[in-house]
Amino acid sequence: MVKRVLPNLQNWGGVRSVQNKIKRSETLHQNREAVSYALLSMANTKITDIMTWDEDGNVKVKMASQIPEHALHAIRKINVRKDKDGNQTLEVELYDKVGVLRLLAKASGLLDGPEDDNDRPSVIGINVKSPDIVDVPQENVYANSEYKTEEN
Repeated sequence: MVKRVLPNLQNWGGVRSVQNKIKRSETLHQNREAVSYALLSMANTKITDIMTWDEDGNVKVKMASQIPEHALHAIRKINVRKDKDGNQTLEVELYDKVGVLRLLAKASGLLDGPEDDNDRPSVIGINVKSPDIVDVPQENVYANSEYKTEEN
């Protein structure tokens, strides 16, 4: 593993926020395999990994020991409710699959544009040029003016 050497950031403005971002990115870098596995698990989980149903529409949630490990990564929340008659309702909420797929596509470069876009400059320079200064003799300034001096 390559260890990155970070320059000393003391006495720089906003150092804490930069250091926190570096720590977060280092943590993600060191755990990228686990992050990738978790995201791919969420993306590949099917509802049939968690529950079954019969022809009559009776739904059964599988026992936790029967749910594959990759499907457990996709479960966001489990909620059990009882109504006033004592009947239980079980809700299983999964993570947003489309959002996970979008994140994976972006990370893998599938959402990048064509390679030709790399030739564009990232910064556009703007040059401001002031007008040229022209010296006009004093007598020509008032020659065609309403304001004439006593000499004119």
